[in-house]
Amino acid sequence: MIRWLRIAGLVILFLTVAPIHILSKWVVGHSAWPSRFLAAAARIIGVKVRIEGGPLEPHTFVVANHTSWLDILILGGFAGAAFVSKAEVQRTPLVGWLADQNRTLYIDRAQRGDAHTQVRRIAEALNQPQPLAVFPEGTTSDGRHLLPFRSALLEAVAPPPAGASVRPVAIDYGDHADIVGWHSGEPGIDNVKRILGHRGTMHVTLRLLHPLPPSADRKGLARHARQVIAAALSSVNEPTGL
Repeated sequence: MIRWLRIAGLVILFLTVAPIHILSKWVVGHSAWPSRFLAAAARIIGVKVRIEGGPLEPHTFVVANHTSWLDILILGGFAGAAFVSKAEVQRTPLVGWLADQNRTLYIDRAQRGDAHTQVRRIAEALNQPQPLAVFPEGTTSDGRHLLPFRSALLEAVAPPPAGASVRPVAIDYGDHADIVGWHSGEPGIDNVKRILGHRGTMHVTLRLLHPLPPSADRKGLARHARQVIAAALSSVNEPTGL
């Protein structure tokens, strides 16, 4: 029952916010509703977020751990971040449209020889005020282990462009990590059902950590980001791949 009530709440939220968002973009050329929508969706699902650390500054490149699709709602809704995402997301009905509204930057992983173009596009996106977030694990996890960080997408911020900074963020689900965690091989629909069917409130701590010192070493930057995020996660049993 709780699952269907939340689904109904999400549908009503979308039908209410979408027209206001579209009208706002048409009248004034921009809209603050995407982040509001994400935050409200998280609350409907039962998430209560506590934020630690100062707000993200404009032109910030956010490096965060990745546990589930719920990360998008939390980091986008409560920290105002846009995201770097795989190109397949853009082609997904409705999800792609929602991602577009939050200025998602799509990267085609199949075009491995086009790394310079990807770096340039990330650098250009950092010219926009909205913080840009990446999940360097490259996939979701079971919520109890932090996967190795891939450094390829950090090339654009090694060193960061003028006026930009690199900031690690830890999304800590605490005791709810086992519920939220989307481990390799689990069908996405099963993860969605488990999260939507959870009774009660899920307390999540969003730790906005200190910016990393500028570095031209992308691999060293990835290691450093992973170390500080791992140390900030109460849900991680024993980080691997350090």
